[in-house]
Amino acid sequence: MNDLFSLERGDAPLMISIPHLGTRIPDSLRDQYTDIARTVADTDWHLDRLYAFARSLGATLVGARVSRYVIDLNRPPNDESLYPGQTTTSLCPTETFRGEPLYRDGCAPDAAERSRRVATFWQPYHDALRNELQRLRAQHRHVLLWDAHSIASVLPRLFDGKLPDLNIGTQDGRTAAPGVQEAVLRAAAAGPFTWVANGRFKGGFITRHFGAPHDGVHAVQLEMCQSTYMSEDAPFDYLPDVAQRVEPVVKSMVSGALDAVAALNAQAQG
Repeated sequence: MNDLFSLERGDAPLMISIPHLGTRIPDSLRDQYTDIARTVADTDWHLDRLYAFARSLGATLVGARVSRYVIDLNRPPNDESLYPGQTTTSLCPTETFRGEPLYRDGCAPDAAERSRRVATFWQPYHDALRNELQRLRAQHRHVLLWDAHSIASVLPRLFDGKLPDLNIGTQDGRTAAPGVQEAVLRAAAAGPFTWVANGRFKGGFITRHFGAPHDGVHAVQLEMCQSTYMSEDAPFDYLPDVAQRVEPVVKSMVSGALDAVAALNAQAQG
């Protein structure tokens, strides 16, 4: 454990990554940010609590501590757009999801500062993901990387209308074997929530970069509407009575994908 991310190791062929869990803005940077930015409203709140079940599955869990307002760990280090032609947020965002300024006048990071943040904050998280995947693949031919996200259900600047409750991304089937994706979709369809596969969110950089089913890494991103488990208004409280409906569905999705990966491992051993 360190100031950049938390890491809990398990031995199952499963890793849960939560790259937007962090709320920390380093003291050396805080004076550059607006009051709105300091609320870190666009955090993927409480996902460590929602995914606590993963420990019982033997998962390895990695969760960011630094806010996405400092650097977005799910963007390419060169800041190339993952969704050309659509409004997206950048590697070092300068606006909130609603278009509000994150920095005081003249304080937005320049190219040198962005490079420093990649080296200081971005690279260690990705090194940890790579190292843990290598560790797990030394034990299992196939492993599941589940990239966990959540977002406000209505954000006109980023998408039209209200999002489906559960947004599953595998870059149009390229980051996970068909059986893994199908298991996730079956579990989603069995629940009471609206869902879509490879809709507005097809998977960010982590899913696309690490997902390589031909090399035994099957990556799935789940972008959940925050309304399924928490209040979308400040102070962004976790709502246990609401969350208890969605948590079994998410667990079933992860477990189904893990079972599909276990079947691939059994085939590889056979």
